[in-house]
Amino acid sequence: MLVDNHGRIINYMRLAVTDRCNLRCFYCMPENGIKYLPKKQLLSYEEMVRITSLFAKEGIKKIRITGGEPFLRNDMMDFLETISAIPEIEKVHITTNGTLISDKIEPLKKMGIDSINLSLDSMDRDRFYKITRRDDLPVVLETMQQLIDHNFDLRINMVVMANQNTDDILPMLELAKNTPINVRFIEEMPFNGTPDQGNEGFWSHLDILEHIKSVHPSVAKIPDPPHSTSMNYKIDGFKGSFGIIAAFSRTFCGTCNRIRLTPMGVIKTCLYDNGIFNIRDMIRNNATDEDIINALKSALAHRAKDGHEAEKRRNLNFPISESMSTIGG
Repeated sequence: MLVDNHGRIINYMRLAVTDRCNLRCFYCMPENGIKYLPKKQLLSYEEMVRITSLFAKEGIKKIRITGGEPFLRNDMMDFLETISAIPEIEKVHITTNGTLISDKIEPLKKMGIDSINLSLDSMDRDRFYKITRRDDLPVVLETMQQLIDHNFDLRINMVVMANQNTDDILPMLELAKNTPINVRFIEEMPFNGTPDQGNEGFWSHLDILEHIKSVHPSVAKIPDPPHSTSMNYKIDGFKGSFGIIAAFSRTFCGTCNRIRLTPMGVIKTCLYDNGIFNIRDMIRNNATDEDIINALKSALAHRAKDGHEAEKRRNLNFPISESMSTIGG
């Protein structure tokens, strides 16, 4: 069992398998993308399997595969098969933009993938293009329907951005009216690879909820799953539900059970820290399994209480400006 210095059990790892993405969402990366690292600087599949197997023996039971866009990496399906077969791993989830998986949905279902988070920030084609800088909304909507038809545990993730897509909140919510999916509205965060990015006109979790209540007064709070990052709600007559993630306000840190592994092998014990240690370098310098686990336990023994403390601890030479694609969405 992995336990941090605040008594929180750590049993969930978000594993970013690539820093590359075929979309260019402005809240995630600059218009011309980022300086992608050479493949040799990324963790290999073999290294990721070793790390996952090792951490699983220490108590990690849930893995979420993220990117960038995970399915840009070659042989991803083989890797998912391998990860899913690790005895101690109980759940493998995936976060994707939905543009590359239409031919993989049935194999993923047969593989036993538990759930998929689909990133979708607008139902309007023009706004989708403005946000992502790509005209792929029809492809994403077709993928969404296929996932629904195959009965995946589907969550739609929408980043709420003032003066950009707040008009999409209510149309997005309608997706849960006749379908048992969960639509999640996420506060915008300052991770787009541009220094001094702000949240001008920022919509907080409270603003989002009040906006929904103004049209749907029957909104009722429902129990949140253990360690949930979202506050969850139901509307009378809706088959699905919705959640709001206070990603910038950071109200959920007290129950955090996760760590992050970036594509470059950096362990992050909080989204807002600037990396604790590089496990890739340890492996390539012939570290033993014991060395790696001791490094992880040391990191957890000095973990920030919440995202605000983690941000304050950051090296002043590394303000919050990295791209979310290099962190792992």
